[in-house]
Amino acid sequence: MTEQLTDWEAVAAELDAADPLAGFVDRFEPAEGLLAYFDGNSLGRPVRGTAQEMARFVEQDWGTSLIRGWDEAWLRWPQETGDLVASAALGAAPGQTVVADSTTVMLYKVLRGLADAQVAAEPARTQIVLDTDNFPTDRYVAEGVAAERGMELVWIDADPASGVTSDQVAEVLGERTAVVLLSHVAYRSGYLADAPTITDLVHRAGGLVLWDLCHSAGSVPLALDDWGVDAAVGCTYKYLNGGPGAPAFAYLAARHQDAVRQPIQGWMGRRDPFLMEAGYQPAEGIRALVSGTPPVVGMVPLRLALEQLRQAGIEAVRAKSLALTDLAWRIVESWPEDLGVSIASPREHDRRGGHLTIRRHDFADVNARLWEQGVIPDFRSPDGLRLGLSPLSTSFREVVTGLQAIRAMLG
Repeated sequence: MTEQLTDWEAVAAELDAADPLAGFVDRFEPAEGLLAYFDGNSLGRPVRGTAQEMARFVEQDWGTSLIRGWDEAWLRWPQETGDLVASAALGAAPGQTVVADSTTVMLYKVLRGLADAQVAAEPARTQIVLDTDNFPTDRYVAEGVAAERGMELVWIDADPASGVTSDQVAEVLGERTAVVLLSHVAYRSGYLADAPTITDLVHRAGGLVLWDLCHSAGSVPLALDDWGVDAAVGCTYKYLNGGPGAPAFAYLAARHQDAVRQPIQGWMGRRDPFLMEAGYQPAEGIRALVSGTPPVVGMVPLRLALEQLRQAGIEAVRAKSLALTDLAWRIVESWPEDLGVSIASPREHDRRGGHLTIRRHDFADVNARLWEQGVIPDFRSPDGLRLGLSPLSTSFREVVTGLQAIRAMLG
């Protein structure tokens, strides 16, 4: 790489002027002292009006309706909010997505349910396939399910600088494969897995696939129904802007809803819960994935943010995401080689998710100093600085400002 004499601010100005989503940037709450926010892939920014909507909910929906709110609306929110996620971000028909619990809990319930259904149908299918560089929660949950059910974990040795390929998946599939658990976008590098091809390979081997969509929902167009995906789980506080601790979503294809029985049998997932009768009988359809009382307050910011995504359109969001990361790539690529900075993400659009990861030996220290200056990427061990450029809330000028600060700090 060589330092190119490019007026990046002028480049950004042209891109911002031509950006059809530019108006959405001002629809998010401003942050005092912030120069550049590069961590939308960890926590999205709040939509303007969230505080007012929360206050309205407290004063009217909760404060006035009180317990009547459950009958009037809240009992339906897990499915209704799930359908909003499905239509705005997942490419899925209604009745297959529910919002409830944390990502970890939803992942456990769906993985355990799929594994049990597979073993019940074919006792020899006792293998859960996953990769060594999947997000820790995915690995830990799979380890727990395997221990509970006496199953075997089959590990794909993934390259942290890239991700799991269809060829790697094909090599480990067989007659004992029960469930394959993979992330659609790798949390370190941003590598975008070939979900349609991998899903088809798993099905040909008689297995089921569970996709982790935490880093793709709201950033990358998905077509879960068209791809034939069996199940998926994802968080809502990243590109879906639901706020810290916002409840997760789970997708379970309609064809599996009668056979898959999730293990946490709470009263809100029972048929006719208010009869309080003895014995557990799961609710019909996707409602059976609910366990306890739905996190209604946590869905208020999410429902507001999903309307923004619906208005923008996921295809337009993806186009801007690629343009943002393309600009970041060009800028970093222009830096001198002796800075020791490398790019760990795929350059190809069809293999790149919504964030870009750059590497240097001292980025842990650099990240801490950047935060003090109001430039906020995030660090991933051992040496990765992730640039999570959330399309709706990030301008091209912000990308230039943040990268100029990083470049200056590297001397």
